[in-house]
Amino acid sequence: MKINEIVVVEGKDDTVRVKQAVDCDTIETNGSAINELTLQAIEHAAEKRGVIILTDPDYPGNKIRMTIEKRVPSAKQAFIDASIARNKRGKIGIEHAPLTAIQDALVNVSTPFDSDVETVSKQLLIDLGLIIGPGAKEKRTKVCRVLKIGYCNGKQLFHRLNAFGITEEDVKNAIK
Repeated sequence: MKINEIVVVEGKDDTVRVKQAVDCDTIETNGSAINELTLQAIEHAAEKRGVIILTDPDYPGNKIRMTIEKRVPSAKQAFIDASIARNKRGKIGIEHAPLTAIQDALVNVSTPFDSDVETVSKQLLIDLGLIIGPGAKEKRTKVCRVLKIGYCNGKQLFHRLNAFGITEEDVKNAIK
């Protein structure tokens, strides 16, 4: 499978694993040490070919994703669930994900929705028990997994649902 966009990953091991799964070019952020030069390269790549962010499903990976997203709001995003991106010792990373999970993530990318209109309200998320209440984290985890948007806390969930143009109906169906 050939990916036309450039895939942004954290490091060399991620590049090796992603290239085992698909035919693509990558940019490595050098982990949390992402710098201005790398951000400029990602911006340039986004203008020329487009980029897909595929960072580790952990706190540092999410922080890198948000840094890139601020600079390149047009970046597509691919997510792999942390439960399947673990090695035998429990270390989380794209380099530990099954090749099929990487392929699936890159086929099911989330594309930013260019609109100021909210597709999902905070009140709906509260009413569905995704932000506040007993079991909210578990419900949110399930919805994020079904919608393939990566794990989110309540604030991130609201942002991602609206950024990707996911509708109230999509959220309600994901809960079922």
